[in-house]
Amino acid sequence: MLILWQRLRPGLNWLLGLAVSLSFVIGIQALPLFSEGAIAAVLSSSKPLMEVSVHLGNSTEELKFVPEQLEFIAGRRYKLILDNPSSQKHYFTAKDFADAIWTQKVEAGNVEVKGAIHELELKPGAIAEWVFVPLKSGTYELHCSIPGHSEAGMRGVLTIAEQQPA
Repeated sequence: MLILWQRLRPGLNWLLGLAVSLSFVIGIQALPLFSEGAIAAVLSSSKPLMEVSVHLGNSTEELKFVPEQLEFIAGRRYKLILDNPSSQKHYFTAKDFADAIWTQKVEAGNVEVKGAIHELELKPGAIAEWVFVPLKSGTYELHCSIPGHSEAGMRGVLTIAEQQPA
């Protein structure tokens, strides 16, 4: 495990060292705390991307996500490509989903944002790319938070399935 870790992420050996040190010094199992989220996400950030596209609305001004149901697998790395082909702005709002993933980055135009993201606003014709690794399985609500849009049908379901053993 240590050799694999050193080959994959030599600049982050301090994280593994800290986890192991806490395990021995304090007498707790710190390594699982780190390996569940942080280490898994860091290791996954070098995996190939699986691209998934979602349209927020359409050119006939229907208020819907296309597709309205998406399924991801925990531990895999995704690039969610969001576009807005309609003439009005829309939001991709999925707070609980965002809390269940590790976001590597969001790119829109010439801007790259890193850190936690809970909602993306896409103006007419906009495109954004959200790169992330799902961590926690579950079923999560997706909606457009503009008043009236969700009620008119602009909502969906995001599912994170358990990672299958290799």
